[in-house]
Amino acid sequence: MQKLDNIDRRILSELQKDAGLSQRELADRVGLSQNACWRRLKTLSESGLLQGSTARIDRQALGLDLVVFVMLRTRHHSADWLQAFRSHVLTIPEVVDFHRIGGDYDYLLKVVTEDMTSYDKVYQRLIEKVELDSVTSYFAMEAIAEGRPLPL
Repeated sequence: MQKLDNIDRRILSELQKDAGLSQRELADRVGLSQNACWRRLKTLSESGLLQGSTARIDRQALGLDLVVFVMLRTRHHSADWLQAFRSHVLTIPEVVDFHRIGGDYDYLLKVVTEDMTSYDKVYQRLIEKVELDSVTSYFAMEAIAEGRPLPL
């Protein structure tokens, strides 16, 4: 784990709020010269702590109104099955988060899609190539907090 000082944390915090800030704006917000800020950004990137930048898109403005949390259980735990399963799930663009978890289930997927009909197509695609013991879907009624920044 890389040690961060308060300025590094402020840089990361500002970038989590708005990755589109210019270097000048970012430097002003964290109280550095533009060159000093650039050096810090370069160090954070080279260390792998800062990994590119992305845009947050309003999913509902795109008609992606349905969020489904899919809990999966399997009886298979071999390395070959796991590789095939991971590769298969990663071909489904509607799966936006994918975690191996502990507890009663083995995997948790977050699926974002237009509606129930679209989700059913995702479900059919999910089960078509790999054997799963159970698939349980939970449909989100409201996103109270989504895509929150990491605590720094």
